[in-house]
Amino acid sequence: MESNSQTERILSFFKDTFGSTDGARVFAAPGRVNLIGEHIDYCGGFVFPAALTLGTYVAIKKNGTKETVRLAATTVDGIRSFSLSDFDAAKQMNWGNYQAGVVKELMDLGMEIGGFDAAYLSTIPFGAGLSSSASIEVSTGLGVSTLFGNPLTGKELALACQRAENRFCGVSCGIMDQYASVAGLAGHAILLDCASVSHKYVPLDLGGNLLVLANTCKKHSLGASKYNERRREVAIGLEEMNRIAVSLGQKEPKPDLCSFSKDELREYAPHITDDVIRKRVMHVVSENQRVKDSVSLLENGELEAFGALLRDANQSIRYLYEATGEELDAIFDATLDFEDCIGSRMTGGGFGGCTVNIVKAEAVEAFKAHVAKKYTAVTGNIPEFYVCEVGDGAREITLE
Repeated sequence: MESNSQTERILSFFKDTFGSTDGARVFAAPGRVNLIGEHIDYCGGFVFPAALTLGTYVAIKKNGTKETVRLAATTVDGIRSFSLSDFDAAKQMNWGNYQAGVVKELMDLGMEIGGFDAAYLSTIPFGAGLSSSASIEVSTGLGVSTLFGNPLTGKELALACQRAENRFCGVSCGIMDQYASVAGLAGHAILLDCASVSHKYVPLDLGGNLLVLANTCKKHSLGASKYNERRREVAIGLEEMNRIAVSLGQKEPKPDLCSFSKDELREYAPHITDDVIRKRVMHVVSENQRVKDSVSLLENGELEAFGALLRDANQSIRYLYEATGEELDAIFDATLDFEDCIGSRMTGGGFGGCTVNIVKAEAVEAFKAHVAKKYTAVTGNIPEFYVCEVGDGAREITLE
């Protein structure tokens, strides 16, 4: 993350908005790209995200009040405020509710929090599926807990931010986005076991290739999308798989869909009578296996095979999970006949947002032109492209 220039910008904005920056501290939390493992973090699966050098910066300081919180952002007009004694009103804010939800979770953990001012600057394109919301949550959680003397461990912070999005904002997200924002490590992807909430780092050596994100420029809103509907469908799928498995001799129900193997999927799935539920189950179990296979391929330097798995994953979420849509499909299809694109797939919650692409460095500009021409011809939209680096997780920025 471009900490020096962005730190100067956010402190200048804070001073213009709230006055003196004496006592202010600056925190940063990145967005993320999920390389593979989509819509299975809430199914107890393995996912494979990486933190980006795009992120959210927050300058924060105590304001001397007992319960008044004031929030501002470079992309939002005016100051939004709420009271620490009235979170019901805070929940109704059209901007600032994510921050309020995190603060409520911290207070529910027993933290003594007083009034504060916070100013935000983001370098993440909003609505692109790169976890701008998790970045806001994590930067807020780290900043507030540190400012008031109760810093959380990384896992505690990620879980608190996830709870805020689930309970306060009404989005039934899994743990991946917040965890990746907390635990990112430059040059590495994160193999995250969502069942145990533990991880290991995997070096991300792309050789002479670069990560290129292609933004459909169709914003997605998980709360207003079919995301929660998918959560309900996979919950039904788990019930069905356990019912069938027990009837065929399994002794105990399994806790989540990703506990089932591909062999068990082949045995049990044909007995699911609802076509939609069966497709959702097929995606989840097979995607979990693809994540495991991807890590092995990358550790063995088999980049072309990894790219092929990305395409397989895209088609699974397109046809089995049905979480893409015209724009993401058009972007993906435009990559298929570009020889120097090793792999491509949608990334994030879907229903808009970005694809992640592995492209030979010398072919990036040609890739952009090729995909843009085809995509615009199909949709009428003009895409945006970001050549991304993998960066570090949430942290406080030392001020000179």
